[in-house]
Amino acid sequence: MVQAGQNRGGNPQVTETTSPPAAAQENPAKLPAHEIVYQKLRAQILFGELVPGQAVTIQGLVETLEAGMTPVREAIRRLISDGALMFQGNRRVSVPLLGAEDLEELIFARKTIECELARRATVQISAAHIEELVAIDHALDKAIATGDVAGYLVQNYSFHTALYSHANAPILSDIADRLWLRFGPSLRVVSGRLGTQSFPDRHKDILDALRRQDPEMAALAMERDVFEGMEHVVQGLRAAN
Repeated sequence: MVQAGQNRGGNPQVTETTSPPAAAQENPAKLPAHEIVYQKLRAQILFGELVPGQAVTIQGLVETLEAGMTPVREAIRRLISDGALMFQGNRRVSVPLLGAEDLEELIFARKTIECELARRATVQISAAHIEELVAIDHALDKAIATGDVAGYLVQNYSFHTALYSHANAPILSDIADRLWLRFGPSLRVVSGRLGTQSFPDRHKDILDALRRQDPEMAALAMERDVFEGMEHVVQGLRAAN
């Protein structure tokens, strides 16, 4: 399970978690230092290792990421642009807390973008790639059954991004990925409090639609998956407040 906190100096203390899916990574040897740092920090945000509202120092991130100040600052700049971080002053940054209006916008944006990605992927994905999604879904089922929050977050993200990679829509896929950065930390908070088994899962319906090569069925299943999952986040955050 992922746990995040702060030491007395306000530096992040993060335990190891399941690695991000291969689809979300590139060979580190081929990447410049600033890109490696960006990907590491992005994964910490995406999978909830940095808790919404938790202020961390830039120096703390330098130490945690074992990187120089310049690439860390560049990564922070990019993630602020992505909407995944906000500057707090006094050399601190934090993951934004989501309000009711933020969540309403995210639900609308996710349904609009991700349903279209599912629709487009359905008419292009091969049978072999559907089986790859089945394998990811099996890993997700195992994480849900065992209460593995970190595994649930990684496999859930992996299923969606793997599916969208077959939509041949890089602009829409990029928008969807940025939306996940916005709600991922809150998803971690809620799944940690309520448990993985409490979350709805429409992936079986999506897989069925892919096998039938029915794009409208896939879009509808995706809409339900997004809406039910996000509504769970809304209710979970509301109960916590």
